[in-house]
Amino acid sequence: MSHARSDLNDRYSAAAPKWSDKMRMLGYYDGYLGFLSDRQRSDASGAEVIDIGTGTGAMAEAWVAIHGAPGRMVLLDPSPAMLTVAKTALLRRDVIAETREAGLESTEGDRFDVLLAAHVIEHFDAPLEALRAMRRLARPGARLWLAVSKPHWCNVIIWLQWRHRTFQPSEVGKLLTAAGFEVEAHYAFPSGPPSRTSFGVLARAV
Repeated sequence: MSHARSDLNDRYSAAAPKWSDKMRMLGYYDGYLGFLSDRQRSDASGAEVIDIGTGTGAMAEAWVAIHGAPGRMVLLDPSPAMLTVAKTALLRRDVIAETREAGLESTEGDRFDVLLAAHVIEHFDAPLEALRAMRRLARPGARLWLAVSKPHWCNVIIWLQWRHRTFQPSEVGKLLTAAGFEVEAHYAFPSGPPSRTSFGVLARAV
């Protein structure tokens, strides 16, 4: 599959020490809390969860804040600096997470009940292949919580630094279907920068 842009690792690593505070200040952690609690909650105490492209672990931390400690939490990211920040954030919630310093294309063998992916597919040359790799990580019926960048002038500013893509919800729906997922719900972030830059999609592995 096509790899995410190779220079991202160095730039994300350099940003890691201040990234978590910046994302909280901009409202992304609170946005993930709203997204992950939007649907009817079920017992997830024994779930095996992977946060793909975890960054500083904001989405994984939000999942734990809502559901409590899962049966297993895996943090996947190519940046060791980001993984250190993310693992520390989970430790503060009494969750000992496994960390994997690798890209999505390097993960084989494991299967999960819950997949979290916040602003990941935007950095792949072939987003469909990235979603197919996520599908290979998913057990049948597993849920994928996907946060995606959308067209907005705010994302032009972000693009100048990160050169990411943006998508319409309909585009992501087609990609998810082609990758072996069924879209269950769309989510509109209600306020702040997340409402202008992002949308959420909940999908089920079929």
